[in-house]
Amino acid sequence: MTDMSDKPKKKKKPNQNLHEKHSVSINIHLILLGAIVLVIGFSAYRLYKWNKGTPSDYDPNYQTTDFDVEVMDNLIPLAPDKREGFEDDGVTTILCLGDDPFSLELGENGLARQIAQKTGATVYNGSFTGTTMATQFDYYNDGYIMDAFSFYYVAQSLASGDFDLMKTAATYSYDENFPKTTQMLSELDMNTVDMICVMYDASDYINKRPCDDPNAPYDEITYTGALRAGVKAIQEAYPHIRIVVMSHTFCHTIGEDGNFLNGDRTDLGHGTLSHYLQKELDATLDVGVSFIDNFYGSINEDNYLDYMTDYIHFNDAGREVLARRFAECIFPEIAKQEK
Repeated sequence: MTDMSDKPKKKKKPNQNLHEKHSVSINIHLILLGAIVLVIGFSAYRLYKWNKGTPSDYDPNYQTTDFDVEVMDNLIPLAPDKREGFEDDGVTTILCLGDDPFSLELGENGLARQIAQKTGATVYNGSFTGTTMATQFDYYNDGYIMDAFSFYYVAQSLASGDFDLMKTAATYSYDENFPKTTQMLSELDMNTVDMICVMYDASDYINKRPCDDPNAPYDEITYTGALRAGVKAIQEAYPHIRIVVMSHTFCHTIGEDGNFLNGDRTDLGHGTLSHYLQKELDATLDVGVSFIDNFYGSINEDNYLDYMTDYIHFNDAGREVLARRFAECIFPEIAKQEK
């Protein structure tokens, strides 16, 4: 038997190990190089995509008339217990109180008549031209009869049933409607009234009535104080009546040079129009009555040219917009049927 252990072993070539090591080294280098190239390539692609961005639909030349704001309506139904003991006559009766929006046009295109048309309600117009929500003085002054027809005094007269002050002041008025309207209010049976709609334009702002006094929230010489005090007086006398306050709209004021000044950018001493709006909303929340925002929701800075005859007064289209807004907020079912 041949001893295989004595058989000579086959020798490797002298450079074989070196060649194998060199091949392995080259392969590793190639793999690393390939990985680096991939990383660099991927990073370059991402950087390119990042710099390129994504297509935008923004058009710098696009213009819109949309008024992109949140309307501040706050609609509060009358609590059912307020109607307890009240005999409903089956007729919806609304009394409108305010100034020029109601008083300057009394015909078919008037705001009160349009509200009646759009709601089917019986509507009384108890407005007085050129008046304000607040009073000029903190006590009645015979030298300034317009205070007797401010919202504060009208509300006090309605609540008490005493119209002597208003009747006396009306005899000195150059407006023939003042005595007529005062007489109508004095004869109106408030127990038949279901709702009171209050709307004053920005006359308090333009006449520089103080907007608010945190230390005297019911002060009649402030815009919101007169509103709170007047509403409270009516609520205490006639709890069955739902009260709805419609805010002023956008308007201008007239500067010393006779030019129009944007009411929402011009502070006449007590805040801009939007400040009065916010304080009016706050006051309605305090006394628990409904608030319809006309400043943002009806006639605003973008569309006022279509609805106003001058810096503050409305045309027929403007009054129609206000009446429609009232109907849609307070009588939504009726408003839908009308459409």
